[in-house]
Amino acid sequence: MWRQTLLLILLTLPATQSQADDALVREANLPSTSVQRLYSLSQQQDWRIRRAVAGNRRSPADLLKQLASDPDLRIRIAVATNLTSPESIHMLLVDDPDKAVRSVVARFEYVSARVLDRLARDADADIRYEVAGNWNTSPATLKYLRGDTFEQVRRRALQELDRR
Repeated sequence: MWRQTLLLILLTLPATQSQADDALVREANLPSTSVQRLYSLSQQQDWRIRRAVAGNRRSPADLLKQLASDPDLRIRIAVATNLTSPESIHMLLVDDPDKAVRSVVARFEYVSARVLDRLARDADADIRYEVAGNWNTSPATLKYLRGDTFEQVRRRALQELDRR
């Protein structure tokens, strides 16, 4: 009898924890969640909760800055695409070691021309290619990319200059 009870408890624990984590993800997504609670939720081990905090428009800039250095790239990407992330946070993400994060920043439609100018000097040609295709890239940066070492980047920069 006690073995059946123990087995029942062990089988229901993961589901209970999963349901609790799901509830925390929902809470972290809510615009009505207090800033204080968002700080608390940002410390959770479950990456899904931290990602929800990073995407919440009520998350203050200093919390977003903290999350911009999270070890999980999914959280850093959520910070990059949060509409309230200031330019200073995008500037931090320009130097992210993961190409996927820098690529999201380069393609984000609300990123500033200053951030794109910095990304135009990225060592990876794919990032520079994305910069050349972003509508916020300044003409000066596009002119810089006309001289890129990779033909695809040069071609895209020229096409964008011709469109404007």
